[in-house]
Amino acid sequence: MNIRPMISEDIPNIVALWNSSASAGEVVYKPITADYFSQELIHGIPGGSKAICLVAERKGQFEGFVHGVLQGSYLPGETPENTPIYLTALFVTPGRFGQGVGTALLNAFIAAGRAAGKRRILVSDRNPVQLGWRIPGTSGHDHNKAPGVDEDCKGYGFLLNKGFAVAAHEIAMYLPLARYAAAPNLEQRREALAAQGISTGRYNVALGYDFDRMCDGVGSEYWRKVLQDETQSPNPRPILAATYDQHIVGFTGPVDLEPSGRGWFTGICTDPEFGGRGIATVLFHLLMQEFIAVGATFSTLFTGVENHAQRLYLHTGFTVVRKFAVMEKEIMYL
Repeated sequence: MNIRPMISEDIPNIVALWNSSASAGEVVYKPITADYFSQELIHGIPGGSKAICLVAERKGQFEGFVHGVLQGSYLPGETPENTPIYLTALFVTPGRFGQGVGTALLNAFIAAGRAAGKRRILVSDRNPVQLGWRIPGTSGHDHNKAPGVDEDCKGYGFLLNKGFAVAAHEIAMYLPLARYAAAPNLEQRREALAAQGISTGRYNVALGYDFDRMCDGVGSEYWRKVLQDETQSPNPRPILAATYDQHIVGFTGPVDLEPSGRGWFTGICTDPEFGGRGIATVLFHLLMQEFIAVGATFSTLFTGVENHAQRLYLHTGFTVVRKFAVMEKEIMYL
């Protein structure tokens, strides 16, 4: 067996294996084209990130591949030294299961991470490559990225067997918006917040309210970047926010509509100093209403199994449709 870097002539075999696995239900990933693989997974990864793609072959016959990413841009506090190499996907041709192909590919990938100075492999939604996947039992409804390893696929047991640990369990949740019903006391909740000086609704970026205090409170550079990027954009998308005394104390959005009909947003966040007042409930219902207004037909999200926000999503009508594992492995150095 030979493990080598991918060349362009390998792409048809990679795409055929990927799509046959998707068609057989072995993975939930959406089918891809050769152009998509080349542009989105190899040459067009955002932020200057670099793809690593290795192929297994035996006597000139393609037997599988592994794909991963070396991060190219960093949030405050991140460096090339303290960030992982991301494992995106590992596929083996069906006739070669159990013959060491996956192990050989993974070992070569680990060696590539070691050569790049990485100390950890991570499978998570923080991978710069975002793999869309299909909601089982629906006609094309999807989610824009996988938050880890699908716990119903063969890869989950394989990685556990190879020494990967589960860092967190994530659940994917789904709501057809035709089933959405607003909370009966939504306006009363908004009025109660307004009586406390907290306004809720679409945020006017011209106000220039502070959001650093909220981001500091939750310890999230990611949310800070989301808000910086959107509020500084010449054409900002709608943001639903709770504001108090020229501060953003809660937000959700930005509101966007994907071609599949999915209402897209990055998440929901509340300043810890303003927790327990029902801000998240109000903002989340306003978000669903914004989705319907822009023509979305469904919404999906993922959250930690133990995240208390799960209760909010369930009460809004979301159901759990898949379970994923964030997985990691330390890279050992001799």
